[in-house]
Amino acid sequence: MKPCPSRAFCCMDTTLTVDLCVEARHVVPVDRPGLVLDEHAVVVEAGRILDLLPIETARARYAAREYVRLPTHVVLPGLVNVHTHAAMALMRGLADDLPLMEWLNRHIWPAEAQHVSTQMVRDGTLLACAEMIRGGITCFNDMYFFPEEAGRAALSVGMRAALGMICIEIPTAYASDAQDYLHKGLAMRDAFKHESLLSFCMAPHAPYTVQNTTFERIVTYAEELQVPIHLHLHETLDEIRESMQRFGMRPLQRMQRLGVVGPGLIAVHAVHLEADEIELLRACGSHVAHCPSSNLKLGSGIAPLSALLAAGVNVALGTDSAASNNRLDILQEARTAALLAKGSTGQPTTVPAEQALHLCTLGGARALGLEHAIGSITPGKYADLTAVNLDACELAPRYHPISHLVYAVGRENVSDVWVAGRHLLDNRRFTTLDETELAAKAAFWQQRLAAQA
Repeated sequence: MKPCPSRAFCCMDTTLTVDLCVEARHVVPVDRPGLVLDEHAVVVEAGRILDLLPIETARARYAAREYVRLPTHVVLPGLVNVHTHAAMALMRGLADDLPLMEWLNRHIWPAEAQHVSTQMVRDGTLLACAEMIRGGITCFNDMYFFPEEAGRAALSVGMRAALGMICIEIPTAYASDAQDYLHKGLAMRDAFKHESLLSFCMAPHAPYTVQNTTFERIVTYAEELQVPIHLHLHETLDEIRESMQRFGMRPLQRMQRLGVVGPGLIAVHAVHLEADEIELLRACGSHVAHCPSSNLKLGSGIAPLSALLAAGVNVALGTDSAASNNRLDILQEARTAALLAKGSTGQPTTVPAEQALHLCTLGGARALGLEHAIGSITPGKYADLTAVNLDACELAPRYHPISHLVYAVGRENVSDVWVAGRHLLDNRRFTTLDETELAAKAAFWQQRLAAQA
């Protein structure tokens, strides 16, 4: 049986009819470290992976309503961005080259105080979703105001999102105080809890913006709802010094005493950790969201990735916001994370390519409590898939596909993206987003934010 010359074709002379069959030169399942399957097909039915098998066997066993043939591509699990503030895509480049607290106090928080609204969050999240999809990201973990609008934006696009029930003691356009934040976050979860593309986190902003009594309530809610706690932690030395002055202990120690540290904790940044703190995270089964580009750009430091991994801590990758990173590009984060770990330890063998890829797939899924559903190409999981085209002269020759994914390819090489079997990016073209409309929204907000700045 000869395949049709087009990317998508039909074949109806086999036995079991399924929705989709993606045939690729290489498939990297991720659930088995270092494994690359050549000339394999991913079979999809009802949004989930039904089978993973050689192409010729798949053609004999299944008849797909749609075939997508990718003869020069590698197919991998959809990438997971485990920490971002999606709507802040509208603040990309607004205030660059500044330390964290000056950046927040003098630029970001004043801009948010004046402009954050339901419409800004929806428009900004749509813009971020477009950027992330183009970079192969299928799931993002968000922490921002008006999370219900981020949820609506993600659902309209067909993207998977973990929505943070944000909490901070500072009044904003979204909520007046900590109790109001929690009330609105819980109501948001109740409204969206039946959406299969959405999951939820408690999202206290940081130890320096949330009080002890609020943390205690958050821990209670997290335990009752069985959701993670998504928290900025040990991002800067100033944060640690302030905690020592105010509480007489480092932030992680304070979080431990309040019951925050446990298997549901996603410690974002975790740049400045001592050996006993790494051991505490391991012993408690906590996760770390490593954001190397944001940490570098804000001068926060270099997280001890190699030591965390050696200790057995689950680490995932995040971009942080486009305001502090300027790119929502997890492929870049994987490369940066691997190179930083090698350079900072003097060990070129630390964080090899297969481990870097794990950080932005199964590691992210595990941090969000979604490893049963996404993060690897495993039958039974959702068909969240990313295809990368290796057929470019700047990517030739290609000896090891996983090495290429981490060290050579860029987001411009991502060709196709599926979430739960739905084709969101088809040969670099959006299927659920209008680029002209997005450009108009970005221009509108640029004008408003530039005037304030």
